[in-house]
Amino acid sequence: MEITRNFDLTSLDKASKQNLFLEQYRLLLEGENDLIANMSNTAAFLKEFFDYFWVGFYLNKNEELVLGPFQGPTACTRIAFERGVCGACARTQKTIIVPDVDQFPGHISCNSASKSEIVVPVMKQNKLIAVLDIDEPHYDAFDSKDQVFLEEVVQLLTNTII
Repeated sequence: MEITRNFDLTSLDKASKQNLFLEQYRLLLEGENDLIANMSNTAAFLKEFFDYFWVGFYLNKNEELVLGPFQGPTACTRIAFERGVCGACARTQKTIIVPDVDQFPGHISCNSASKSEIVVPVMKQNKLIAVLDIDEPHYDAFDSKDQVFLEEVVQLLTNTII
């Protein structure tokens, strides 16, 4: 696996940057089927490539979300399905975009610098395995293009799981 890192990403629009990421991401996943290893590299690569504030996974363990591989400041360790954006995503098994976390009922503030969030369910054979959570320190950071992109990232990830 050889990932190219000498791109000038500042000159790319969002779609071009996302396409380049996906191209490189496929190489990163190639030949590896360990879930934790791939989640770890996914979080690191998303953080490195897009400079997100926080990127990580919460694993579904007995109907509770438990902190998994992540990049960024320390985070909440456990989240009940009944609480926060991650819990709502786990319950509905649908991607949730929150332009202003302070306006989301029951939002859990693991870090007060987080202002907007997107959470994507990680599903395999109709079972929730985890959620991918990404936070940014400014409002309205995510849109439907990010949703489509991150859902594709998650699909590529789940395709590696045996």
